[in-house]
Amino acid sequence: MSAAAGFALVTPASRGLGFAFAQQLLTRTELPVIATARKDCKGIRERLLSSEGVPKDSAKRLRVLKVDVTDESTISAMADTIKQEFPDTPMRLGLTIPGTLHVEKSPSQIDATKALDSFQVNSLGPLLLMKHLTQFVPLRSAPAFASDSSGTNSPNSLSLPSHAIYAMMAARVGSISDNSSGGWYSYRASKAAVFQLAKSFDLYLRTKSAERAIAVALHPGTVRTEFTKDFWGGRDMLEPGDAATRLLEVLSGFSSEPKGGRGRCWDWKGKEVVP
Repeated sequence: MSAAAGFALVTPASRGLGFAFAQQLLTRTELPVIATARKDCKGIRERLLSSEGVPKDSAKRLRVLKVDVTDESTISAMADTIKQEFPDTPMRLGLTIPGTLHVEKSPSQIDATKALDSFQVNSLGPLLLMKHLTQFVPLRSAPAFASDSSGTNSPNSLSLPSHAIYAMMAARVGSISDNSSGGWYSYRASKAAVFQLAKSFDLYLRTKSAERAIAVALHPGTVRTEFTKDFWGGRDMLEPGDAATRLLEVLSGFSSEPKGGRGRCWDWKGKEVVP
């Protein structure tokens, strides 16, 4: 795999949707995959490599790094490691998906410490990741990626577009126009920020990268994970693997044209989530 083919990044990838993203990128592409976790990086690496469908020779292209988005020094260290281990290699696909949820059904339930944690993880985390990962996004002068660089012969291989994609995980409840029930004050507010981050970063990329890179926000639906275990009843659910599959297909369909989806938020069905 040449440097020009780029690398994929999933942060965090320790469980749930992030783990499913990393697993599918190992299975459906031949890109180097950088995954992150707050702890037990060795264990996460072993679980990924032993996952169903992951080729036996994937060890050489998987790196699991320690990152805690509430500690900027770990993000900076990750960026330094990427520069050392993948010199002159652009980021082909970045999936930044930190998230935490503290439920407040009424204003009286708002706790300052928990609310601050929501903003540190859901808002400031993506902001700091963007700060340190921007250097890996292709410049406007960079050659386009091959439109299908999966490198696999599997009918399930992923056909990525010829530009880089930087995706941030938003949530439908972060949409102000969609809010009809209230509650979840710190979660809604902290996730609303991701809509703005994706838009602002994409505007920056239009100057820095032109058609070589785009930024978007994503809404995965309600995914059956420990994160959502208190809300499994009474709503449509997606398994992590299904959500990852659908979102990767949505991302693969984006063009780098101004009207091609860039700078906006999209759900797992490919429908826009309006801020």
